[in-house]
Amino acid sequence: MNGVARVGGASTQDKPERTAAQIEADIERTRERLAVNLDELAVRIHPSTISAQVKAKAMAAVEEKTAKAYVAASGLVEKARAQFVDEKGQPRKERIVPAALVGVGLVLLVAASRKRRKD
Repeated sequence: MNGVARVGGASTQDKPERTAAQIEADIERTRERLAVNLDELAVRIHPSTISAQVKAKAMAAVEEKTAKAYVAASGLVEKARAQFVDEKGQPRKERIVPAALVGVGLVLLVAASRKRRKD
């Protein structure tokens, strides 16, 4: 091997020797990168950052569920509407009148029930 140390297949003669100034500059760059990384970690684990992330996730989940509920409610309203309106948009009296009578009957039943409780 002719007195040449091999590390990972490369000899030390393949690399030019670095000066103390180059080594110090490398150390300083490494310190700066480490400081930036530590600052970034400090921001990521800060309670206010975590709280904001949790709040944002919760708001997103609420918005998603609200949107799904709105779509479902819209579908139900459209189905109910289809029961009382024909394809042309005209009211179906044969279905509206009985439904209205049932509604009026329920209102009267509830009113009578409340009157009995007061007496």
